[in-house]
Amino acid sequence: MIDGQIFKDAVISGAYHIANQKNRVDELNVFPVPDGDTGTNMSMTALAAAEALLALENPTVSQVADTTASAMLRGARGNSGVILSLLFRGISKGLKDQNELTSNNLVDALQSGVEAAYKAVMKPTEGTILTVARMAKEKAEELEYSTNDPVVLLDSVVAAAEDALNQTPEMLPVLKKAGVVDAGGMGLLVILQGMLSVIKDGVKIERETDAVTTKLNNPAAEYEGEITFTYCTEFIVNRNSQSSQDPVALRAYLESIGDCVVVVDDEEIIKVHVHTDNPGNAIQEGLKYGYLTNMKIDNMRHQHATKAHQAKQAKKMAEYVAVDSDVEFGFVAVAAGQGLQNLFVDLGVDKVVSGGQTMNPSTEDILEAIHSVPAKHVFVLPNNKNIIMAAEQAVKLADRKVCVLQSRTIPQGITAMMAFDPDASFSDNRVAMTKALDHVATGQVTFAARDSDFEGHKIKKGEILAIADGKLSFTEKEINKAAYKLIKTLSKKNSQFATIIYGADVTDQLAEQLYATVSSKLDHLEVNMINGGQPVYYYIVSVE
Repeated sequence: MIDGQIFKDAVISGAYHIANQKNRVDELNVFPVPDGDTGTNMSMTALAAAEALLALENPTVSQVADTTASAMLRGARGNSGVILSLLFRGISKGLKDQNELTSNNLVDALQSGVEAAYKAVMKPTEGTILTVARMAKEKAEELEYSTNDPVVLLDSVVAAAEDALNQTPEMLPVLKKAGVVDAGGMGLLVILQGMLSVIKDGVKIERETDAVTTKLNNPAAEYEGEITFTYCTEFIVNRNSQSSQDPVALRAYLESIGDCVVVVDDEEIIKVHVHTDNPGNAIQEGLKYGYLTNMKIDNMRHQHATKAHQAKQAKKMAEYVAVDSDVEFGFVAVAAGQGLQNLFVDLGVDKVVSGGQTMNPSTEDILEAIHSVPAKHVFVLPNNKNIIMAAEQAVKLADRKVCVLQSRTIPQGITAMMAFDPDASFSDNRVAMTKALDHVATGQVTFAARDSDFEGHKIKKGEILAIADGKLSFTEKEINKAAYKLIKTLSKKNSQFATIIYGADVTDQLAEQLYATVSSKLDHLEVNMINGGQPVYYYIVSVE
């Protein structure tokens, strides 16, 4: 039997579970400013319910549901929090006047909750929290007449929610591109799992004081989505009992001046959330329905800039070193992999910034590196086309003379360093090192992370990709075969040298086999093999 006390503990357990996991959920967000962060918003919304429930003694299931819905509605933050409150508001209607939770009223509650959430969002998007809730509800409907045990039913519902969550990247291209599942859907699953822990196992999840969560490897962290409207506007309308205005009209108006509109109402209040460039207009329209409380307007563009700044400040600061008048030249290079970093140091680089493909350092990272080199003139080797602009921004902020060489690959950076002449002037070195970049043909061997059609190639996940001078050249099944063909493609009649840099995922034995193959079949090339230890690329090759 699931009585009110068990249901109360279940909701509190779900709230504490999302609070403990909020950072993990936050990291799934793909937009630059998701009105705050999804995990945090859902956590605070759920915790508002938990706090209210703590005051309830010997409640019925209906009282728990009503208290949860009311507290969530008033405490909802952001789109995800509001939708969560909508689900529980619908659930409360489905459990009206119920003393216990049964399989039948659980199905009714889920149906009511999903219906309420979909109705309140004018343009529901599949691949989100709504989809996870809907597919979980559909599983409950499927099992309604095959079990009368609410524990069995809820267990299946949570499993269906997890399955739905895993499908979200197939429904939303932005999720698939970022390689993540929907953050709101994950938040809902975490809450349901926390509730199931009580109902199935009798274990109430406690709130962690200083929760330490595992960081996800999230490529979405660098995703730059667009902020269409500047201001996230939220308020509660305390309804005028004399007014006959329909909240549907308010929602329609808000849709005309912005997006991400959610309008939720009951007999006493209307909860409003909208992204708009005209928050004043939204507030004026809301006043037609009653007086306003809990008003909040956030500049999302400013939030994005602030968060980016805070993230930079949180990183370990390199020690600032003043310019030494006796030191003429210094060097900063960007590279990933201990072998490559050691190589650049051996070539004379003073400071190596860890980074590269998928790990682009910030302007501040590069500036800190520049300021850690005491030279009057500092050359910067970005070694990646996506890092050049960040490096160039650092030039304007540096307190010493800086030249960003346009090195787009690791081999170009190596060649540039080898062209440096300590007895030449700053200007002469800049010219010579820049000219050296044009003498290097570069290739990379990596793998396809997903199925795709790209530049006329039909690519299957896991296939080996051969990239020549920045463009996909061909695909292969074997790593060494791809590397040999790539070197052969890059080699010209007058080519003399080939450098092969093997990465962290290539064994010494495999690298030696490639060295032997290239040396014997392309005997006009002098071959140099380097253990770079770089991620992402099996091989980085160059021909000069």
